[in-house]
Amino acid sequence: MQGYNKSKDLTLIVDVGTNAEILLGNKQRVLACSSPTGPAFEGAQISSGQRAAPGAIERVEIDPKSKEPRFKVIGSDLWSDESGFDESIKKIGITGICGSGIIEAVAEMRIAGLLDESGLIGSPEATGTARSKPDGRTYSYELYANKDASQPAIQVTQGDIRAIQLAKSALYAGAKLLMDEMEVDSVDKVVLAGAFGAHISSKHAMILGMIPDVSLKNVTSAGNAAGTGARIALCNINARSEIEQIVGKITKVETAVEPKFQEHFVAANAIPHKHDPFTELRKVVQIPSPSFNALSGKNGKLGRRRRRA
Repeated sequence: MQGYNKSKDLTLIVDVGTNAEILLGNKQRVLACSSPTGPAFEGAQISSGQRAAPGAIERVEIDPKSKEPRFKVIGSDLWSDESGFDESIKKIGITGICGSGIIEAVAEMRIAGLLDESGLIGSPEATGTARSKPDGRTYSYELYANKDASQPAIQVTQGDIRAIQLAKSALYAGAKLLMDEMEVDSVDKVVLAGAFGAHISSKHAMILGMIPDVSLKNVTSAGNAAGTGARIALCNINARSEIEQIVGKITKVETAVEPKFQEHFVAANAIPHKHDPFTELRKVVQIPSPSFNALSGKNGKLGRRRRRA
């Protein structure tokens, strides 16, 4: 990430957290903004959400044909369908799902046809799987049925989807505002910064619509960039002086007062996006186009749509 302001490549840098800190720039100009994503990416406001600790589901894959999931849990190196998995988690159990896990779960649901563009979960009849279960007036996807009957199943609920949509829409809208200010429709590179950013799958982040469309080979992780920058500033006087000069040249964009923020936010509610085509992503991932906004019957819906986009 060091020296991005000296490169001709237009680079988007995102520090994912409760507030997404976003930079967009090259050697000609650098812009910055903060976007209020909320705590959903950290497992909060998620029905089975928890912090990234032993027992948390951190990786998810869903077979597009069978709709059956498999997953990895922090504390075990095995996938849930591999021999020895049950023994490997005997002491830690399966206790919930963390931020990286819920991102992958929602993205996998989308490409498996369990979730439509609007974020609506389909019924068992519409999706072809009994893992789609009635949940009040909507549906949930059962990721893990706890073998201990006294413990609840780990599900991805319609409320979970909505929380992730709100978070990712705020992040994407912030990035789009910077792109508007830069007068560009695309970027050359994306860097995911922060401790959480190091654990996010770039492919799943793009399927979800968290970040703008770009070749996946140009999406990288910078780890704890803020901590690294602080150490550089403390240990190198010349670097500290350079940092001060760069900071003085950065243009800050206030998302709260930008009239187009709401427009970008609403369009980004769709997964991956209502208007942006994501052509680079579609070269490597097939995204189906189901629509579950229908009356019950052949499409298996409980009734008309019951939430706003």
